[in-house]
Amino acid sequence: MALHGPEYKLVIDTLQAKRYNPRSMKKLKIAIPKGSLQEATCGLFKRAGFSISVSSRSYFPSVDDSELEVILFRPQEMARYIEDGVVDCGLTGHDWIVENNSSVQELCELQYSKQTKNPVRWVLAVHNDSKFKSVKDLKGKKVVTELVGVTKRYLKKNKVNAEVEFSWGATEVKPPHLADAIVEATETGSSLRANNLKIIDVVLTSVPKFIANKDSYRDSWKRKKMENIVMLLQGAIRAQEKVGLKVNVPEKHLKEVLAILPALKEPTVSTLANKGWYDIDTVIDESVVREIVPALKKAGASGIVEYPLNKVIP
Repeated sequence: MALHGPEYKLVIDTLQAKRYNPRSMKKLKIAIPKGSLQEATCGLFKRAGFSISVSSRSYFPSVDDSELEVILFRPQEMARYIEDGVVDCGLTGHDWIVENNSSVQELCELQYSKQTKNPVRWVLAVHNDSKFKSVKDLKGKKVVTELVGVTKRYLKKNKVNAEVEFSWGATEVKPPHLADAIVEATETGSSLRANNLKIIDVVLTSVPKFIANKDSYRDSWKRKKMENIVMLLQGAIRAQEKVGLKVNVPEKHLKEVLAILPALKEPTVSTLANKGWYDIDTVIDESVVREIVPALKKAGASGIVEYPLNKVIP
């Protein structure tokens, strides 16, 4: 897909002009996805320590880091423009990197999404009433998708000669009258089920990735800035399912309480002003708190405090 419309021409012209602005020399140009992942991405950056403010009328959000310049790009287009050096780095799905066959530096996977923590699956789906049971049954048929390149390569790999047509949207409603099958992205499968579709194969699994232009990554200042951002983003993701726990415990119950507590490594144990008492700090999975807290209380712990975490950096 290509950038189109006057607003996108303005975006590219602005970025190219800034390449030659001496005041922008020590800035990292970073792209975040516009659309369904935009809110989740801004939330992730917020937990990582970067406050990004998006205006509905601008493709250039503000950020509370003078060394960053943020731009909004559609995920479908981002990998290509990072490869071309329009921006230094950004977050986009593995699916669109593969679709565009982009040559970029991949720094890490970032497991977050708009609905769940599950990866996005691009699936081959057909109408429930159809007789198609596998990709082999689609020889000579029409497959509609937004992920045209990946779908063509998938069909070729399976030795299936079928027509692949680009979909501009509402892909799920097209079988059986406008298409024999679709390749569509799903996290939960609920939209497919609501449109009487069944999955017959998984074409590609995708998670968001932090990627960089290869020349930008070779720049030592930019690489260090990217690596620091990645560390903080990964820390924010690790913290999503964890909480901190503080407890007070008398010495006579210390071993019993410590035996109950899991931790990333070992709990931190400190002596309190009151002789014979200890403070224990640890990080645990939020899902086990409801089982651990009653057990701690029963084992003799008191002053139990659970608190949220923004980042967990191992």
